[in-house]
Amino acid sequence: MKNLVPPLTLASAFALVAFSALANDLGDVRASAERMEARIVALSEFGSNSDGGVDRVAYTDADIAGRAYIVSLMEGAGLEVRIDAGGNIIGRRAGSDPALPIIMFGSHTDSVPGGGNYDGDVGVLSSIEAVELFNEAGITTRHTLEVIDFSNEEGGLVGSMALTGKIRPETLAVTSQSGLTIADGIDRIGGDHSRIAEAVYAPGDLAAFIEVHIEQGAILDEEGVNIGVVTGIVGIRWWDVTITGFANHAGTTPMNRRRDAMVAAAKLTLAINHAALDTPGRQVATVGRIRAEPGAPNVIPGRVVMSLEIRDLDLAKMDTIFAMVEAAAEAIATETGTTIQFNPIDTDSVPELTDARVQAVIAGAAAELGLSYKLMPSGAGHDAQDIATIAPTGMIFVPSKGGVSHSPKEFTAPRDMANGADVLARAILAIDGGALGDE
Repeated sequence: MKNLVPPLTLASAFALVAFSALANDLGDVRASAERMEARIVALSEFGSNSDGGVDRVAYTDADIAGRAYIVSLMEGAGLEVRIDAGGNIIGRRAGSDPALPIIMFGSHTDSVPGGGNYDGDVGVLSSIEAVELFNEAGITTRHTLEVIDFSNEEGGLVGSMALTGKIRPETLAVTSQSGLTIADGIDRIGGDHSRIAEAVYAPGDLAAFIEVHIEQGAILDEEGVNIGVVTGIVGIRWWDVTITGFANHAGTTPMNRRRDAMVAAAKLTLAINHAALDTPGRQVATVGRIRAEPGAPNVIPGRVVMSLEIRDLDLAKMDTIFAMVEAAAEAIATETGTTIQFNPIDTDSVPELTDARVQAVIAGAAAELGLSYKLMPSGAGHDAQDIATIAPTGMIFVPSKGGVSHSPKEFTAPRDMANGADVLARAILAIDGGALGDE
């Protein structure tokens, strides 16, 4: 069960954790900004494109090459590496007490098409860096540690869904951006979709999970804050919307006799925007894709297929926004002589709060290092939201320059990456020392 202590109690909660009392202390050992930057540059070679970003889409040759590089770094840090049935790369560092649950940390290294060099990558490299720091300081943790590079995060959190038992047969049949089905893609990168159940971790297997990630927004950068302590991860719901009118000659059909699906789509797009804007809160609603058919300049569109995505930390708020959109669609359909149908594509992604105790540990680690921090939600989906269903989970955000992400212009400074790794390493040691109070 999640600890739902309000974030304002973080300071008092952290007072229970004394880093100086931990048996394992990193002291003055700090993450190497230079080493992390060199590894970011090296990883960016796999799938590099002419715009300066990467096309390291899951299951492609570039993804396989990037994963091989990550395996080499894990092995170089002394980790015992395996690929699970879901295609996740897991590097294991044995603890002194094998009876204790695992502390897991990591992110992903696949990208969107035309992506940047930091989304996901920083989290995986920060995790390897944390292990390097433990090696340098001669620290053996009580808990076994596992560094994870989740498979196909950008294609629907596939790796973390496998880890939490959420992969269904219909999921495996979906065609990924690589052109392969999820099942074939998993097999291509070393997993085994036929044994996907073997990848599952049960509640209690993990003592905690922490993911370092670039913010993908501009708040930390604009406010000059070093670390974001993530309080929750939004739920994401996605529909394909089909609007059916009547295709007809664009020159001979009077305006007042048209059943124009594109006009209905335009009105619906504005209604979606107003539903999100006019409702108090931080919710967002987006039409990101639209296709008119038959797609000829001289034919009135008879059919339009468009996407609808709604995100928020409050599931009830998401339902409210969708109900507003449905009501608007009904009125628009009547006005334009069209029909509007909503086909749910992904409505399983629900909001997840991070564990307040893990938030406290992350905030305390930042404070111990003299770094500023801010409590904030995540507007993007992450593997952490799946793992939060089975284990106490936290996220560490580091600044994104200008808030740019999913773009070749994505950038996080080397020092900011190193700060994230330093906070991660100390948070792991605090949890290993009993900071969550559950041992």
